[in-house]
Amino acid sequence: MATFTRIVRGACACALAGAAFAASAHVSAQTTATTQAGTDATVNPIVGRQQAQEIAQGDPPRWYRDDPQQQTLRKELGAALQEAQNACRKAPTAERKSCMEQARATWQRETAQLGKPMPRH
Repeated sequence: MATFTRIVRGACACALAGAAFAASAHVSAQTTATTQAGTDATVNPIVGRQQAQEIAQGDPPRWYRDDPQQQTLRKELGAALQEAQNACRKAPTAERKSCMEQARATWQRETAQLGKPMPRH
């Protein structure tokens, strides 16, 4: 079960990092400090409050359940895609299309990795 937990955490971290990287790559150099990469400025305030409550409770129980169909990972990848798309919508108009394409490509790449064994470090 510990291996499964590491796999889930690793996949979630990779998905979120990939989405964050795609979103941050398109942040304009002239953005204000509130919209720079690394902040939660692109997260809906309601979702942000819910996330803060979940973080305060510790690891969610779903990380420790057997998930042979990887439904949890699929859901986490979908959430990461949504956050990346929200960040793209706030980018300058000229950069939005490529930002959305990169967010979608990251999601497709991460989704394609589902079912494949994770490399051990």
